[in-house]
Parts: sequence; structure tokens; C-alpha cells
Amino acid sequence: MTIKLFNKWDTSNIEVQDIALKPYISVSPILVPRTGGRGAVNRLWAHKASIVERLMNKLMVTGHKGKEHKYSSGHNTGKSQRVYKAVEKALEIIEKQLNKNPVEVLVKAIENASPREEITTIEYGGARYPQAVEVSPQRRVDIALRQITSGAYQKSFNSKTKIENALANEIIKAYNLEQTSAAISKKLELERQADASR
Repeated sequence: MTIKLFNKWDTSNIEVQDIALKPYISVSPILVPRTGGRGAVNRLWAHKASIVERLMNKLMVTGHKGKEHKYSSGHNTGKSQRVYKAVEKALEIIEKQLNKNPVEVLVKAIENASPREEITTIEYGGARYPQAVEVSPQRRVDIALRQITSGAYQKSFNSKTKIENALANEIIKAYNLEQTSAAISKKLELERQADASR
């Protein structure tokens, strides 16, 4: 008997295409993707957790809105059961729209949305210069997950769109490499800036 995610989707035959991200995207079969951090003693072991669970964790605290210390949504913070249901519904919506395994779609969306380069500031002789740097694979996955969740919250916050619909749409757009996706547009912007500051 094979273990299926949410008892619905088989993850055993999903392949990560990007060689660099392969060790950092875990699609190991798990019935309930809520381990509560068991097995991940520190941040560097986060890749051992299921990619769906990492998406849920990012949904709980998605980051700040602009530069203000104001969460893009206070609705889900710490409410793991609500996030669990929202992610499950979003995956169902993806399956209904694309007729594909939604976990496979999520993995491909993360691969598409993960930036390869970004800029850092180097101080040299009292002056600061932007410098293009390559992004480590772990950070690439983290950035992609953050951009997907914050893009979904921007669409659903203070609007009638439910978070599961917004999340499903964001993942589908990232999967199709559409520039209307917040994650894809942010990735392209980062890479454009890095290209300009070589």
C-alpha cells in the first residue's frame, strides 16, 4: 500500500527537474504534512520536511507588507488547522483546473519561481556598490515559497477572493511561467537587477 498525501495524491513518482534543487525539495510520501518541526532541529534541516508542509509554514507568517512591520495577513498566523484546510482546498482546485497531480504542479511552480541570482551590497573604500551573487539552492526554495504565499495574500487580503483560490491561481500562474504571477515577476525583477550590477 502506498502512502498518499492528504490520502489523495501519490507523490512517489514526482521528479524534481532542477538538479540544484533536487536535495532541497522533499516530496517523500507523508499522510498528514504537519510534523510540527519534529526532525528539523535547525533551519538548515528544513529541506527534510515535505514541500507541502513548508508551504503551510510560509502561509502562517508570510512576511511584511512593504517596509512597514505589518503582516500581509494576520488571519492565519499560528492557525495551523486553517492553513492545512486552505492548502488542501488549493491543491484540489489545481487538480480540477489542470487535471494533473497538484503536488507535481507545486514543485514545478517552485522551480520556475526560484531566482538564480540576486544582488548584495559591497562596501569598498567607503562607497557601497551593488554586486550580483548566485543564490544558494536552499535560499532559492525559501524565496520562491515566500513570493508565492505573499503573492496569494496580496490577491486575497481585503478582497472577496478566498485564500485557497488566490493560492491555487498563484501556483498555476507560476507553473505556466506567466508574468502576472507575483513570484515570477519578482524573480525576473531580481535577475534583471543582478544582470545590471555585474
